[in-house]
Amino acid sequence: MSDADTPREMNLLPDAIHHAVKPGTALLRLVTTHTRESNLDGAWWPRSRDIGAELPALVTALTEYLGPVVRVGLDSDAWEELPTRLIIDDRIVHIDSFPVGDDTILVTRGDRDLFSLLVVPPHATPDAARAAMARAVRADNLVPADQILIDTGTGTGRAHPIGAEGPQTGQERRGTS
Repeated sequence: MSDADTPREMNLLPDAIHHAVKPGTALLRLVTTHTRESNLDGAWWPRSRDIGAELPALVTALTEYLGPVVRVGLDSDAWEELPTRLIIDDRIVHIDSFPVGDDTILVTRGDRDLFSLLVVPPHATPDAARAAMARAVRADNLVPADQILIDTGTGTGRAHPIGAEGPQTGQERRGTS
């Protein structure tokens, strides 16, 4: 049997631990195990509450590891003006919004394969964001997303209404992983 005939295991979370952060890329960490037993599959630290500006980089990064993303669900109260869909990398990504307040974003690939990511508030300090993201990707994590943010000093997305955190610059983001 040749390598071409061997079935390839696809769409698992990446085994890589760290990638350099380049300007304009999503600040994202994913669980590095092949099992999905924790509450969260990763964490995302957007730079702002503008979903139109933030979501394309996230979807592009996730598509590289998970395959095409078809739907995103998020808290409508935590984001500025939410469209019902965006075209990202020539694909339509549907956006579902609910007033849930759970500090997560749900990403769907295929029909029902769902990934839950902690959303670290844009106003978080680099140290607090790093701590929250590291805790979210622990394989044994069973703590709710909002509790992770409270425990790591980032608060929750609800603690700072839209616009309260002000803009984040590249200077403030330097040194993140």
